[in-house]
Amino acid sequence: MPEKSDVCVLISAGAEWRALLPHFPGADIQPTPYGESFKTSIGLQSVRFLHGGWGKVAAAGSTQYAIDRWQPDRVINLGTCGGFSGRVERGAVILAEKTLIYDIIEQMTDFDSAIRHYCVDFDLSWLPAEPPQPVIQGTLVSADRDILPADIPDLIRKYNASFADWESGAIAWVCNQNNLPCLILRAVSDLVDADTSEGEAYGEYTFFEEQCQHIMENFASALPEWLDLFKFANRPS
Repeated sequence: MPEKSDVCVLISAGAEWRALLPHFPGADIQPTPYGESFKTSIGLQSVRFLHGGWGKVAAAGSTQYAIDRWQPDRVINLGTCGGFSGRVERGAVILAEKTLIYDIIEQMTDFDSAIRHYCVDFDLSWLPAEPPQPVIQGTLVSADRDILPADIPDLIRKYNASFADWESGAIAWVCNQNNLPCLILRAVSDLVDADTSEGEAYGEYTFFEEQCQHIMENFASALPEWLDLFKFANRPS
């Protein structure tokens, strides 16, 4: 019989995973084709954590792997994202109400239809007025690259975007294809200006690692409450 977990929590970046592990001392770490994994109980729920890897390829593959292997009822993705300077503050927690993959270039048919194909809208009707953490709901845009300052004006104009990452769009789409509720929470680790990077994380990986320590500590603390609430999420229609 396949092993069953109530929830799978996917962590993408290596720095995020390393920052999370100290909050689960004694975890029985196991290898997978993608990254390390461990199982624990939080409240009355069995929770499987997986380091799925960075970028859309690893994110999509590891999400489907987790679904097939552990047959979760729900999937959560915790991690970091970049923010657009002036539109969001560093440290803000982003709750994805929509995900979109913006680095698709379609030149044979309709570009907008290609973008829409991988869009996912989330049913957040289960969310209470006061969630476990203060959150900003919005569209989280993804691409297999860091935020390019030159892209920011078009991302704002086309999608009203204020934050971006590498993996959320792929994770959300795979969960949607499997008819599984998905919760994506990303905290802003660094800011990029429309003209130039602030130089905080780009070329300064230690800065990103430091931000991950704070961000993942906060997520680990709030996770039990998120899990209790997320039980009431509906499957995608």
